[in-house]
Amino acid sequence: MSQQIVILGIFVADAAYRADRLPRLGETILGHHFRLGPGGKGSNQSVAAARAGGDVHFITRLGRDAFADMARDLWRDAGVTPDVTEDPDSYTGSAFIFLEAATGQNAIIVAQGAAARISVADVEARRGLIEGAGLFMTQLEQPLDAAEHGLRIARGAGVRTILNPAPAAELTDEMLSLCDLITPNESEAEGLTGVTVTTFADAEAAADRLIARGVGAAIITMGEKGVLYRKGGQSLHVPARASGPVVDTTGAGDAFNGGLAVALSQGAAMEQALQFGAAVAGISVTRHGAASAMPTRSEVEAFLRG
Repeated sequence: MSQQIVILGIFVADAAYRADRLPRLGETILGHHFRLGPGGKGSNQSVAAARAGGDVHFITRLGRDAFADMARDLWRDAGVTPDVTEDPDSYTGSAFIFLEAATGQNAIIVAQGAAARISVADVEARRGLIEGAGLFMTQLEQPLDAAEHGLRIARGAGVRTILNPAPAAELTDEMLSLCDLITPNESEAEGLTGVTVTTFADAEAAADRLIARGVGAAIITMGEKGVLYRKGGQSLHVPARASGPVVDTTGAGDAFNGGLAVALSQGAAMEQALQFGAAVAGISVTRHGAASAMPTRSEVEAFLRG
């Protein structure tokens, strides 16, 4: 069986500004801090999976600009193989992130650029890559028709499929039926099912609704409570644990999904795969950033041994 992981998703450059408040129109204020770094759930998951030992190909669309160079440098350093459609008529996506100094609350503007133009044709052009994979994973940041086409190609070839339904969106039963696994967090699960998820019983109820709509199994990620796996009326809970003080949870979900994909692609049983994904996430939250926080395989294995 192929151990190759193919991920479809987007890259954006995150430009984060910390200041006391947002400026009014026509006003300039001084900020306290600035950070420019890589973002996009698909890219983050690809980096997490590659650093954790996976054979990862990432399908996306970029402009021809400095942010595209940033993306390629990131993937080269992490060991991700990019399968990129270059879009000279657009630009590589970017996000403006305002962080309120006193509270840490944020306001965000995302300009997706080329990523918003990821198409069914882009995915179809990688049909052979997807059909030869052991696992295909996507999210909902790129257009839904492209994500669904990728899932359909993978399902038709007998490739295991994972959908991380983020950001939350309305999905058809037809699309859900293409998913061997779906991995929403609490709010995404509520958006898909109408069930408010605060307890494990809530998570089981939401998972059962997703399964009734066609998914093979559901994994509800619940932050510091861990993750709950549900299939065939049976549940499995893996607790969360960090490797040190928690400093930044921004990329925790992406870290978990990337780690889960690696373990499953390499033949791990579900419980071991959940533990591996939780370990990747548990290390990532002790570091600042998203892609930059993803641990190496040796770090994950040492954490699991400890």
